[in-house]
Amino acid sequence: MRHARRRLVRRVTRLAAVGGLLLGGTMVTRAVASEPPDGSTVPRTYAASAADTGSDLVARLGSSRTAGTWIGSDGKPVVAVTDEEAAAEVRQAGGEAKLVDHSMDELKSATSTLRSAPRVAGTAWVMDYRSNEVVVRGDSTVSATDWSRMTKLADGMGGFVRMERTEGTFTTRLNGALPLLSTAGRCSAGFNVTDGQRDFILTAGHCGPDGSVWFADNRGTQQIGRTVKQNFPGADFSLVEYASGDAGAGAEVVSIGDGKGVRITGLADPAVGQRVFRSGSTSGLRDGEVTAVNATVNYPEGTVTGLIETNVCAEPGDSGGPMFSEGIALGVTSGGSGDCNAGGTTFFQPVTKALDSLGMKMIVAAPSGAGQQNGSPAPTPSASATQSAIAPGAASPGSSTPITGITASTLLSRLADPKNVGPGLLVIAGSMVALVATRFIRAEQDRKAYRRYYSATWG
Repeated sequence: MRHARRRLVRRVTRLAAVGGLLLGGTMVTRAVASEPPDGSTVPRTYAASAADTGSDLVARLGSSRTAGTWIGSDGKPVVAVTDEEAAAEVRQAGGEAKLVDHSMDELKSATSTLRSAPRVAGTAWVMDYRSNEVVVRGDSTVSATDWSRMTKLADGMGGFVRMERTEGTFTTRLNGALPLLSTAGRCSAGFNVTDGQRDFILTAGHCGPDGSVWFADNRGTQQIGRTVKQNFPGADFSLVEYASGDAGAGAEVVSIGDGKGVRITGLADPAVGQRVFRSGSTSGLRDGEVTAVNATVNYPEGTVTGLIETNVCAEPGDSGGPMFSEGIALGVTSGGSGDCNAGGTTFFQPVTKALDSLGMKMIVAAPSGAGQQNGSPAPTPSASATQSAIAPGAASPGSSTPITGITASTLLSRLADPKNVGPGLLVIAGSMVALVATRFIRAEQDRKAYRRYYSATWG
């Protein structure tokens, strides 16, 4: 009876191992078949020209007859206009016109009045093109007295200033994507930029003052570089000069986690309604939509203007991280409110304004079929807004590429990812071990039985 049980266990184990080999082979085959080729991107839609079309129409019609532009749900540009003649011109150009009561001049006048009033930390305001209003938000730190005073100010401007309370607090998001550590805190490497002679990291300005020394580890043994220029408050960007002067291989790639990255091919200003992506070390890769541009935020540390407002979530630890779409650099994480459980609002410093102020160029991937000089990607001054405007829901982060120097923990996480071949290979390896083990046990048992039989016979 005991031998029968052993034979049954061995047979079940062998059958399970064979089944594991078949299952593992199927998993590997499916993973390889579903893996997109390196450098692939989601096809662009006809709406790629939406931002240019809307911006051109606004510029041509003027700020007294328009009140902003955004990308509609169908990917076509929508332009807010104040008269029927302007609406007809927008429709003739292939866009959608929305008649509104207040022009861009009126909206800007309201924001100027808000800016000239006594500053209240914890407040922010944006021009909401779609509702044709100026929206003023106050976080939980704003007192009832200050909020009442601002409400009276808004009421005096007319019925197009909307007051909203928001949960949480507007704070700068210290920390970030690939970490930079110093005594000033922990931040993120945003994008690599160059002046043609030396390479730098573009990151958030609130991360640290001029002279801050940054390291890649918390022991302070792997020095990355030093902050050489900071702009905060007012704007929110700074430059970290590489200690070696060279960003090295892969300078055109931003990390999105799990050993993967996205190639940056240009830079642009985003359009309202555009789908965007943000990468950070705390909350990883997240996506959302641009809800406003030219936002003003009154952080506790000071006021920052000209920011991009989004509904992408972020958390402390994501500051300075890159925002992009379809491989086009758009901004670096500044701050916001909320988190990635309940959602929230996140603001970004536009990269175009930062680089214009700094006199720098983005390091980008060479165009397809183009060569690279000295093995490094060539810098480009800008990319047209056409490249960055994709119909909502149709955009992707951009062209994917692996990140060099994968750590052991990253490798393990990739092996455990069901989208990769790792799990299948692990099943195959386990099945092989089981088969070898059962064969070894059977051989050992046969050898012992042989010895017992002959020992008794010869005895």
